[in-house]
Amino acid sequence: MELTLRPVSPDDLDLFFDHQQDPAAVWMAAFTPADLPSRVAFDARQARILAEPSIVVRTIEVDGVAVGHVLKYELDGDPEVSYWIGREHWGRGIGTTALARFLAVEITERPVFARVAQDNVGSLEVLRRNGFVIVAEGSGPAEGRGRMVKEYRLELSADTVGPAELPG
Repeated sequence: MELTLRPVSPDDLDLFFDHQQDPAAVWMAAFTPADLPSRVAFDARQARILAEPSIVVRTIEVDGVAVGHVLKYELDGDPEVSYWIGREHWGRGIGTTALARFLAVEITERPVFARVAQDNVGSLEVLRRNGFVIVAEGSGPAEGRGRMVKEYRLELSADTVGPAELPG
């Protein structure tokens, strides 16, 4: 598997929109915008994201095919990472490898944070494999589920040792 990260191209946006229309993926992600079904709202949000200099977003390619994206943004003054992999690519180590490379090359500041629904064991494992540790528990409104959901806040600190070896 050859995994690369590259800048987002306009052609990637159709794929990203399609990913966010998958009910199983939206349920798993949980903390999504309320207006996911709206292409107009999606395009406006993506335009803001891509124009914002403090946000770093990269398309994930595997063997030359775009399969998702990874990004860093600010939430309440803290850097946070997030990612979305198309469901047809889950379980292959793509999220773990993409996040590891993103953290090694694009986001070297520490600490950096992430949030995950407590029942999203796959995403929690991706974060743990990249050296993130749970620092808080809480709950928040999850538009992807239409209710409050328990979540973890995780941190990758400056003294946390990351993965010993990148998978793939």
